[in-house]
Amino acid sequence: MESQKTLPFFTSSMATIDQSTPTNVSFSGYLQSLSQTPHRLRKRMLATWTPDQELNQVRLRSGADMMRKLKWYDLIALGIGGMLGVGVFVTTGPVALKLSGPSVFISYIIAGVSAFLSSLCYTEFSVQIPVAGGAFSYLRVTFGEFVGYFAGANILMEYVLSNAAVARTFTEYLCQAVGENSNSWRVEVNGLVEGYNKLDFPAVALILLLTLCLCHSTKESSVLNLVMTVFHVIFFGFIIIAGFYKGSVKNLVEPGGLAPFGVKGIFDGAAMVYFSYIGYDSVSTMAEEIQNPAKSLPVGIVGSVLIVTVLYCLVALSLCVLVPYNMIDKEASFSVAFQKIGWTWASNVVGAGASLGIVASLLVAMLGQSRYLCVIGRARLVPFWLAKVNPSTGTPLNATLFLGLCTASIALFTELSIILEIISISTLLVFYLVANALIYRRYVIVSHNPPSQTLLFLFLLSSSSIGFSLSWKFEEQWWVLPVFGGFMIAITAFFQYMVPSIRQTNEEWSVPFMPWPAVASIFLNVFLVTTLKIPSFQRFGIWACLITLFYVLYGVHSTYRAEEMEVGVGEISHPSIQQSKLDIQVL
Repeated sequence: MESQKTLPFFTSSMATIDQSTPTNVSFSGYLQSLSQTPHRLRKRMLATWTPDQELNQVRLRSGADMMRKLKWYDLIALGIGGMLGVGVFVTTGPVALKLSGPSVFISYIIAGVSAFLSSLCYTEFSVQIPVAGGAFSYLRVTFGEFVGYFAGANILMEYVLSNAAVARTFTEYLCQAVGENSNSWRVEVNGLVEGYNKLDFPAVALILLLTLCLCHSTKESSVLNLVMTVFHVIFFGFIIIAGFYKGSVKNLVEPGGLAPFGVKGIFDGAAMVYFSYIGYDSVSTMAEEIQNPAKSLPVGIVGSVLIVTVLYCLVALSLCVLVPYNMIDKEASFSVAFQKIGWTWASNVVGAGASLGIVASLLVAMLGQSRYLCVIGRARLVPFWLAKVNPSTGTPLNATLFLGLCTASIALFTELSIILEIISISTLLVFYLVANALIYRRYVIVSHNPPSQTLLFLFLLSSSSIGFSLSWKFEEQWWVLPVFGGFMIAITAFFQYMVPSIRQTNEEWSVPFMPWPAVASIFLNVFLVTTLKIPSFQRFGIWACLITLFYVLYGVHSTYRAEEMEVGVGEISHPSIQQSKLDIQVL
């Protein structure tokens, strides 16, 4: 490999070539490409890039760099802002009413532990590969192009759908803030399917306004989020204090006890409220805009998850203390709860505060979704136009505008209840893949052990996790559970003893006590996925088929052409430095 001075020159040349090379393909040429699909799939599905290539060659395809202006406190504020508005105000009421009862705070603890373990995995990857692609980039450098694309497409779907749903919740709480019915600002259209027949124009207006804000500047958007998050945390303190002051502990056990739906209800609720934690991975997508990623990312990601978990538990507990769980309203739960105890003024305050929190949450989530799409565009898995970074603002302008319009379109029609479960299953799947990737990277790519040992361990771990989870779900003989649980512990201890792990000398931060945190994350994600209902798997299956079809018909051919042209032109223009480009790794 050439010296470090050669690599930037080479990558700059390749970026110029990549942007200037024509990519238009005729229809006949496309049909010819389709005939080569099997060959191209074999060559591209498992193809990976190295972290150096992600940081240099691939990143430069966007043209201008994103501006590094964010610090550690910006990241904590982004993480808190991205999570707080979603969890409490969207999921707490419906989950307490239908699944967990007063024990909804325990559901938040379980989901918080799982999110914390996943955040550790994210943090190690983000320190080693500080690019804007998040899980997409982490999985692409570990398991190859298709797994990275599959995760990235699911993350994007999760972002767009959840942002649309949260924007509609904003309308409900804003109505409560001014003392009106939650549906009074929506336009009902006869003839449309139930669940899609109430047009929400305030939600659309909010999304479009935030889209324009995000197009302007990341730093200014971060400052706006920081201000809103400070007020939001103060507002959370008001809800917690008021709930415990005005509420009664008897509401936690009457009617039906602390867990009226049983232990299964608590875990079913944990899978649903996991939706509340998806905002933290937005922090990792800011990696290209952070002044000191190696030090700021661990503080921002892990710190925000811990703070939010504590706040979630306290606020959920205060809601169940305030009113009995069977009297919680599924829409604008907190505002209605204060109305029922006679604090109408507090209901208005809660409506206003919740609206502010939802705006902060949307702002962060929309920041994250555009960075994901930008990096997927760099990889040529979607049209390259979406990867462009505006040189004057330092933001992925095209991706921000495109996803803003998609989110607004869905928010106009679709209600929260229709999409909540499919969001959860996509989130859990991606976090499961990241935990697997961390184990594989640490024990195979970094430590140079044979991949067969680690792959066998991951297969046995996932299989036993599925066995335990399905036994729990279908209430098989209870003796099966300790068998599967003991097997998981035994194979993990055996793997740790038999397969050595080498810690990289240049790492600023890494997950301690490996592989146990990643193993626990894998198990919890599998367990929570199996608690979801069959319709969520059916919807996810349809989505998985669609994105796989898109990859086969478009993505694999686009990346194949880009790779072949880049290598070919590089050999002609710069034959003396061609060796600087690292070979594509195939597992």
